[in-house]
Amino acid sequence: MIDYLPLKRITAMHAAEIHEALRQVADGGWYLRGEATDRFEKEYAHYIGTRHCIGVANGLEALTLILRAYKVLGILHEGDEIIVPANTFIASILSITENRLTPVLVEPRLDTFLIDDSLIEQAITPRTRAIMMVHLYGRCAYTPLIVALCQKHNLLLLEDNAQAHGCVFKGNAQARDCACPPPVPYTEAVPRSLRRTGSLGNAAAHSFYPGKNLGALGDAGAVTTDDDRLAETIRSMANYGSSQKYVFDHVGLNSRLDELQAAVLSVKLKYLDADNARRQEIANHYIDNISNPLIQLPTKTGSVYHIFPVLCPHRDRLQDYLKAEGVATAIHYPIPPHKQACYREMNALSLPVTERIHAEELSLPCHQAMTQAEVERVVELMNKFH
Repeated sequence: MIDYLPLKRITAMHAAEIHEALRQVADGGWYLRGEATDRFEKEYAHYIGTRHCIGVANGLEALTLILRAYKVLGILHEGDEIIVPANTFIASILSITENRLTPVLVEPRLDTFLIDDSLIEQAITPRTRAIMMVHLYGRCAYTPLIVALCQKHNLLLLEDNAQAHGCVFKGNAQARDCACPPPVPYTEAVPRSLRRTGSLGNAAAHSFYPGKNLGALGDAGAVTTDDDRLAETIRSMANYGSSQKYVFDHVGLNSRLDELQAAVLSVKLKYLDADNARRQEIANHYIDNISNPLIQLPTKTGSVYHIFPVLCPHRDRLQDYLKAEGVATAIHYPIPPHKQACYREMNALSLPVTERIHAEELSLPCHQAMTQAEVERVVELMNKFH
């Protein structure tokens, strides 16, 4: 059996270091807001290329806290509109509606599954205050046009980086020549032509759910930003609204990265680039060797392939065929957000590109613990499907 994502095998790759890190926390007797969390926050901020990293409980709360903090700072107000890709995971939209803001769904491109930047400007209204770009499936959604639109319309640029840890925006001639730099200054440590996702906008949310490229052993998340006021506000709000014990400046919540998860993440961060490189090797082998007219493959990019998505009009039959041959797959995601029962007010929307992706997408195994024999078996089976 070829598992889709065998977390036990992935964890076993660095088991000794992980066990030692957990032992040190357990024996140390300090389990929240301690040295392990402080260390990981500094390491991850340096890795991403931002001044601040604030560890929080999960990726959804990272997104929610960013928007909530902007409301506290008077930059966002109830009813403001946030542009977001229509085919994103629902957490992106939940964070918007939780803050009594209005999501405006924009179709993705069929070849990248990322927000179609050519459709954004027509969705902008006098109430639009931000664009939330989602680096879906591990691919960078940042484009010079999105930056130009943010500057032209005075919009925040927010990143949902839950699926693209370690992804690099390498730029191109158009990007380098663009007269519109990102809305936050570049740090000196990372050249403009090599920026990681999570450092490309005003603020970014990260999820360290176990299945992510950088995954904890439970729920965990973070916010990265160069904005000092925003970072201070989010850190306070995530700690009940308190920056000083028993003194509460904001109506906050309890959303903290615990010491055990932080210790595990520090271990796994050291191997993230190598793990991503292995994912890219597998993805490139799929792209070079799967040749089946019934299957649309992703294009080669700088993606870190959190997910390797293919499109097939016979998706369910393909999934059943692979399962019968001992290959597990996944669907990301079977029902688009605007067709979910929790958003009945959106159910009548017609978003044909999004709906096609959700009807045809199938995710193949693509992770750092895969053997080459497993990769070759997937290729063989995909080419035999008819």
